[in-house]
Amino acid sequence: MKLIRLFAMALLVGVAVETKAQFGPQQDPDSKYATELIKAGTAAPDFKMLKPDGKKFQFAKWAKGKTVVLDFWASWCPDCRKDAPEVVRMYNAYKQHGIEFLGVSMDTDVEAWKKAIEKYRIAYPQVSELKKFKETDISKAYGVNWIPSMVVIGPDGQVKLSTVLTYKVDKYLKELTTGAYAPGAKGEKVSIDGDHGKLAAIIQKPELKAGEKCPMVVFCHGFGGTKDGPLFELICDTLQAHGIASVRFDFNGHGESEGEFRDMTVPNEIEDAKKVVEYVRDLRYVSDLAIVGHSQGGVVAAMTAGELGTDAFRAVALMAPAAVLRDDAIRGSTFGKQYDPLDPPEFVQLWGPQQLGGNYIRTAFSLPIYETAAKYQGSALIIHGNADRVVPYTYGERFHQIWPKSEFVLQEYFDHGFSQNIYRSTDIVAQYLIGQLK
Repeated sequence: MKLIRLFAMALLVGVAVETKAQFGPQQDPDSKYATELIKAGTAAPDFKMLKPDGKKFQFAKWAKGKTVVLDFWASWCPDCRKDAPEVVRMYNAYKQHGIEFLGVSMDTDVEAWKKAIEKYRIAYPQVSELKKFKETDISKAYGVNWIPSMVVIGPDGQVKLSTVLTYKVDKYLKELTTGAYAPGAKGEKVSIDGDHGKLAAIIQKPELKAGEKCPMVVFCHGFGGTKDGPLFELICDTLQAHGIASVRFDFNGHGESEGEFRDMTVPNEIEDAKKVVEYVRDLRYVSDLAIVGHSQGGVVAAMTAGELGTDAFRAVALMAPAAVLRDDAIRGSTFGKQYDPLDPPEFVQLWGPQQLGGNYIRTAFSLPIYETAAKYQGSALIIHGNADRVVPYTYGERFHQIWPKSEFVLQEYFDHGFSQNIYRSTDIVAQYLIGQLK
């Protein structure tokens, strides 16, 4: 036993260094690849080029009074081909708002250019100088040293955004066309009996006729989080607009719910989730159910689905599910705070007044996360960012592996909270749920 304890403590030292590093700053690719790209506030240079059919095109005349996205790309560019479906999706999403896209190709081979346009079903206009990338006038005028690059130009002819990252353009256009997220009082506040006292919850539902029913989605927040904030509210708003109700609640010891944070464990959060499911299942207007969870809430959602069985939910959606919590407990390190995993203290001091109870560590140490979740075999979505330094995306991939009917979406450059473009992440989850429940 003494040797085992010495080994565990040695492991803690190594993990402490690793944990500190993973919470360090992440380099934005723009800081490397967009340093010379034309800056916001600059007047967009005019240019003349040729369309694929050989006809002449003048930018200033065509773009006058419009919001335009310039997409610098080439058929021979691997990163451009990878981004092409997302750029096409954005064009289809924002053209209804009057946003124009213009593809500026660095191709020299007209036929290869045309084939790529057809392959990716690019419907927006395309132009090119038909010169080598570094020899083009447009690359010099706009400071394009890397493709793909994108530049957003406003109706006033001024550059609004320049980047090599599609998600930045998507976020800008989303806020431009539909407005930025703003918290507000929405839904009906209810109190639900939980495992450690009353749970504060909010139900949002569509307008229903007498006797009409609708699906309901249960939302489970992460470790130290609450029911409020854009991650869940944006999804709930979209669901409500599509005739789907939702309930989001604070787990015991969190937010407005009763209980002490230090008494919180994953098993008693699963009991909380079950009690919320039982509560909404008894509402007369509720038909089918789905469950969503972020981070630790993703583990709770997955295990709740496994314990209640496949028939309990029409769909499950996990957002950066934190199955790493068991490995963290085994290593003796939670959020960078070290402890002896074989002899946990009464509590571990986290940030501010928050204390992690020793029972949390003891239960997490042997928590059968994937074994329990595997009992659910219905439809599922797992979404994760490959830049998540809190929970590596491989933990999300494993849920995909144990659920044959699941879909896995890996978002490049996205962190644990999907902060790079929360609108895109929440749209993916909302559209999945709408597709499964309506």
